[in-house]
Amino acid sequence: MTVEQEISRDGGQAVVIGSSGGIGHALMDNLQSGGAFSRVTGFSRSSNPALDTLCEKSIAQAAAEIAGRNEPLRLLIVASGFLHGEGMQPEKSFRDLDAAALAHSMAVNAIGPAMVMKHFLPYFPRQGRAIFAVLSARVGSISDNRLGGWYGYRASKAALNQFVRTGAVELARRSREAICVAVHPGTVDTALSHPFAKKGLKLRTPDEAVVNILDVIGRLDPSDSGGFFSWDGREIPF
Repeated sequence: MTVEQEISRDGGQAVVIGSSGGIGHALMDNLQSGGAFSRVTGFSRSSNPALDTLCEKSIAQAAAEIAGRNEPLRLLIVASGFLHGEGMQPEKSFRDLDAAALAHSMAVNAIGPAMVMKHFLPYFPRQGRAIFAVLSARVGSISDNRLGGWYGYRASKAALNQFVRTGAVELARRSREAICVAVHPGTVDTALSHPFAKKGLKLRTPDEAVVNILDVIGRLDPSDSGGFFSWDGREIPF
């Protein structure tokens, strides 16, 4: 059985949110070419309908469209995220902290995925396997923080991990076979991480990262729900 078949063994739809990004686009290509799902749908600010994680109404509309199909939702991956842009850069010191930048990081990296949980998870089937995965980051681990810096990104990813952990508890009450996890994709050659890659560090391509991500979530079972996993399958401490 392939990884895609293992993930979709009960049939149904797959949804990728953030499908226009480097990893999101690669996820779409992989899932569509695999043919294991009845339908693969990507949402982004440029999709139709558009989904902007900063706009709850657009999230609700996208969720309603998925729910309106006569096919269960079996895989939902949130691949969106924010590290830098629009004059905002990762902070090197507490002197660099800016309220607006911190609020934006929290809105995109934590609150947006939380709103996705709010509107999509109620449509997860009560019976059979279903997976909700969000792309987090190792720097969101509080216990693993040894270097400091990157305040907004670290804090927003830590908040995201807590949303996932809490959502997993509630999801298990209604869908016993469902899985809700955070996944660290590693350092991938995308617009998000490329400016901060260390010299000499081999960046993995989005296609390579996606193979790893799907392999990790394909091997999970309900006892892993609420966990935080690296691209190589190892569990990351919160």
